[in-house]
Amino acid sequence: MRLTSTPRRISRRELLLTSSAAVTMLATTGAPKFAFGADKTVKIGFLAPLTGAVAAWGKPGLDGCQIWSDRVNNAGGIEIGGDRYKVEFIAYDNEYDPGKARTGAAKLIKEDGVKFIMMLGGDTWPGVQPMAEREGMLVSTLLPSDLTPDTKTLIAPCEVHPIYNVTGVQWLAENKPDMKTAVICAQDDALGKPSVATYLAAFEAAGIDVIDEPLFFDPATTDFAPVMTRLLSGKPDILCLDTCYADYVHPLCEQAFQQGFQGTIISCTADFYPKIIEKTSKEFMEGFVFQFPDFDDPALNDANVNFSKPNEFFQEYANRFGESEWSAVSWEYASIMDLWADAASKAGSIEPGDVLAAMKSSGKGKHAFGDADWWGEELFGIDNALVGNWPVVVIENGKAVIKEYKSIPDWWNQHSDLVIKHFRALGQMWDQRG
Repeated sequence: MRLTSTPRRISRRELLLTSSAAVTMLATTGAPKFAFGADKTVKIGFLAPLTGAVAAWGKPGLDGCQIWSDRVNNAGGIEIGGDRYKVEFIAYDNEYDPGKARTGAAKLIKEDGVKFIMMLGGDTWPGVQPMAEREGMLVSTLLPSDLTPDTKTLIAPCEVHPIYNVTGVQWLAENKPDMKTAVICAQDDALGKPSVATYLAAFEAAGIDVIDEPLFFDPATTDFAPVMTRLLSGKPDILCLDTCYADYVHPLCEQAFQQGFQGTIISCTADFYPKIIEKTSKEFMEGFVFQFPDFDDPALNDANVNFSKPNEFFQEYANRFGESEWSAVSWEYASIMDLWADAASKAGSIEPGDVLAAMKSSGKGKHAFGDADWWGEELFGIDNALVGNWPVVVIENGKAVIKEYKSIPDWWNQHSDLVIKHFRALGQMWDQRG
């Protein structure tokens, strides 16, 4: 993907000023006050797109991390090896460009001395991989399709893209059995292809007929009218937008609305969906199926959920950044930090190798949506993805609602052959990716 924005690293001073302002705001809203007790600092790298077409999966995550660090630091930091550490995030905008990701990784590791780097992954991971391996740096991705047997210090501890997409199709088949045909589109890149393979497998398992070849469009596409015209030409019951970026989902939905689509839309994400409703209608978006809840959903207060006080987190996010800015990743990087902090405390160390060993020591982990297993060897060649339950979300009366938590491992145990078949057909198996 070619992006033209000038790379900009968010300075330590800017992050500290933002954090300070947020602490003041918390104090004025009656939040509990804590004595600051940490005497050391651990630096965490945030290497993700903060500008450009993919910023919706980077910048909101950094905003969520600011809330996370305020929570932790105001409570006195993290106890690690007898000391208490406050957390400082060092952010670098990679603009979803591999070269800029490589430059950012070098700075974060060599100059800033970070002990852990969080990434979106995808097309940017190859730019970082050689340095991460050489330095033994622990790196997280939101895209398990980055994993191979060689990526021993790369983990996918939160988002299990694209495998969780099967749960949305499974729910749709169970609850709307009259939906029998589907079409799929995606941008032609490292996010779109493995996701298309997963949706193809899920539709096949559900007995839903994909009536045309998946439509892969150029990431530089700006006119989505012809894309939608082709998609709707076969009059499908289901319009699948795969893992399209928010900058594509919005105009695709607008075109579907304008061209009179009356079936069901399913997509990995529906970031900033109130803005889509504004440009279409509440009735048009009714029943839209996707995978990422708003964290004010009461279903997140289930005892199995491991994310701390999700409703309060969502409200704080809305207060600081606006509810309409909530995206799929607003909570994900913060959830990864929960796992990192727990592992660092268990290891008594902030060193990457020690934290990784502690994180995987039992073969299980506390995923945001419940206890999960370290998994992935069959599909990625390595068990570095944390996989368990995932929510199915549906827009009802203009609001995202969790309808059900479904088990990814249960689905996989029945249909793994279909996923592997479609991954291999699209060249997405770990041994096919160069």
